[in-house]
Amino acid sequence: MTARILIVEDENELATIIADYAKAAGYDAEVIGNGRTALAAIERQTPDLIVLDLQLPGLDGLSVCKTVRRFSDVPIIMVTARVEEVDRLIGLEIGADDYVCKPFSPRELVARIKVILRRRRPDEPERLLVIDESTHTIRLASQPLTLTASEYVLLATMAKRRGTIYSRAQLLDLVRHDNFDVGDRAIDTHIKNLRRKLSAVLPDVEIIHSVYGLGYRVEF
Repeated sequence: MTARILIVEDENELATIIADYAKAAGYDAEVIGNGRTALAAIERQTPDLIVLDLQLPGLDGLSVCKTVRRFSDVPIIMVTARVEEVDRLIGLEIGADDYVCKPFSPRELVARIKVILRRRRPDEPERLLVIDESTHTIRLASQPLTLTASEYVLLATMAKRRGTIYSRAQLLDLVRHDNFDVGDRAIDTHIKNLRRKLSAVLPDVEIIHSVYGLGYRVEF
């Protein structure tokens, strides 16, 4: 079943761009430019996810979010031009699931939408990163990645345990072959190449994260 995305944004051009990207990703997208009108629409039929601007005519985004949380746990991504930390904290404390600041990449926003909906729907067939162990291939956002054998092993291992930090020594053990001397810096080279290939598909989404003094982890 196609997920319904409600985009509550009074900047018409931006709202249209977000809707176009959401539709291209396979979602149904509806745009409403007034907070009070949006709240009434949500009460009538709750969407699968809401992209909610902070500053809206009729009723501001924080008020909409707070009211929605009284009757629904629908995922909400708040969008704002404000960058002050207090606004971030207020937005999240009243029930927002994520927060993006303008200007932002519509592609990154859609990637965040995918992640949130996948967490809410663990059995949903569409996944951001798909590993096929039978063919030793990996697809990112439905696009196949061209990987070396070592790159596949590293990415597949870390992706299966998202959030787990792997030291260089642990990753080195994964790609070290019998009688083949591989140095620590070889891991850094593999990670650099993987990041380049991942960013070619999703340039605005960081998938492999460096953890200072510890190693690397995959999170998406």
